[in-house]
Amino acid sequence: MAFSTNGNGGTGPRRRGQMGSLADINVTPFVDVVLVLLIIFMLTAHVMEFGIHVDVPHVRGVKETAEELPVITINKEGEITLNGKPVDINEMSAVIHQRFPRAKGVYVRADKETIFDPIAQTVAELGEGHFAVNLVTQPEDTSKRKR
Repeated sequence: MAFSTNGNGGTGPRRRGQMGSLADINVTPFVDVVLVLLIIFMLTAHVMEFGIHVDVPHVRGVKETAEELPVITINKEGEITLNGKPVDINEMSAVIHQRFPRAKGVYVRADKETIFDPIAQTVAELGEGHFAVNLVTQPEDTSKRKR
């Protein structure tokens, strides 16, 4: 006794109208989803490119509430100043606590040609004074960058 799995008794190619499995992928739902996504993208693309215009209220700037922050500047010779006034590195923490009693952090600016030793000593001294040290950098000007 023999049997065949191709549905026609093993006597040749399948003919139209006979039972068999169809292994084709139905792409119609896929095309429908893609077209809907394309329409949504076309409708929202102009909002993504230009953004939404928001007219914010204008306020008058108040100078009384502006707080002066401690900024340590180190020039390329290694001279240290606190907000433009020379300061000794050994007395720096005490001077900052005296002039800025509520200051928790200090900004450190250094010339790019400064050797690292004065910067490291300043950061270590500020750390011992329990200050958060924030290093100030300048963003690179991309318009002057060589291509």
